[in-house]
Amino acid sequence: MKLYYSPGACSLSPHIAMHEAGLAFEPVLASTKSHKLQDGTDYYGINPLGYVPMLELDDGTRLREGPAILQYIADLVPTKNLAPAAGTLQRYRLQEWLTFIGTEIHKGFSPLFNPAMPEEAKTISRDKLTSRFTWLDGELANKQYLMGDQFSVADGYLFTVTNWAKPTGVDLAGFANIQAWRTRVSERPAVQEAMKAEGLLK
Repeated sequence: MKLYYSPGACSLSPHIAMHEAGLAFEPVLASTKSHKLQDGTDYYGINPLGYVPMLELDDGTRLREGPAILQYIADLVPTKNLAPAAGTLQRYRLQEWLTFIGTEIHKGFSPLFNPAMPEEAKTISRDKLTSRFTWLDGELANKQYLMGDQFSVADGYLFTVTNWAKPTGVDLAGFANIQAWRTRVSERPAVQEAMKAEGLLK
């Protein structure tokens, strides 16, 4: 399998999931700025949408969208318990988290990366993110991970997007439960491995 990624982008979450699952794969750097691979190949020819992540299976089938890729990876190695079994209420809880992270947190950061976005709009985005983090901090009280005691692919996704807080001026300092959770996730060997592979850790 090939995982198309860009350092520190949302593709870090399936990168983490691949290491958590112990799956063999080839990471392929696809710059979100130039939209070219390292050999000069036009990434738009591989993914017409131009963004990462994208997972290419051994038969050439390509899967887009982080939450779908995360669940696919988890289901390849069910014994790793990265996602609850399909059809269970807990699986829908996972999908609930993945949807929340994708629509409320991930997309909430998007205006903050847009240099053309007026500062007033960025302030509105930061305020909305802060309200979401206030709720999330409460949800993480007395929990090791989003789903309870078990790390899931949703944790890797949330960790990835909360990494964007500092560079975009979103202050997480007041959220003790989020901070403690981030420390727990950051110390996982698979997370360290993925971040080192992307040049995010020395």
